[in-house]
Amino acid sequence: MKEEEVILVNENDEQIGLMPKLEAHQKAILHRAFSVFVLNKDNEIMLQQRAHQKYHSPLLWTNTCCSHQRNGETNIEAGTRRLFEEMGFKAELKELFHFIYKAPFDNGLTEHELDHVMIGYFNESPVINPEEVEDWKWMKIQDVKEDMILNPDIYTVWFKIIFDEFYHFIEDHSL
Repeated sequence: MKEEEVILVNENDEQIGLMPKLEAHQKAILHRAFSVFVLNKDNEIMLQQRAHQKYHSPLLWTNTCCSHQRNGETNIEAGTRRLFEEMGFKAELKELFHFIYKAPFDNGLTEHELDHVMIGYFNESPVINPEEVEDWKWMKIQDVKEDMILNPDIYTVWFKIIFDEFYHFIEDHSL
């Protein structure tokens, strides 16, 4: 099976090429990505715990789903596809904002992403893909913020960055 490619972009989110995902993470090259936050009627975030066999950040908690767009795929199409692949449900997604971040991992890989942050709503239980997701839970937004301070090591590096941006966005905007 051919390794999945990521879309290389400049700081204006203009596509400048494609590269195998692992190589982009080894070389810390800026590429397009997305992060999905699914909320329920009680304004809780659905968090996922990454599967134990993931090659980086196994068993750490993170947002509902995140990944990389495929060549020719819109941000919303990519988010919808990956949400279903990982969590087993579909939700109407809306893009909130995007920003660039860089986050190194302990294993030598680095996320350097122009991340499109999306939101969706769902009130049921997901049907998780055990190859991707170990567990899931609902958490109040404020509880996530507080728990990240108390237990930073149980969350993915990128989720701590993305959640901070998301939190500031929702402080300034009504969802």
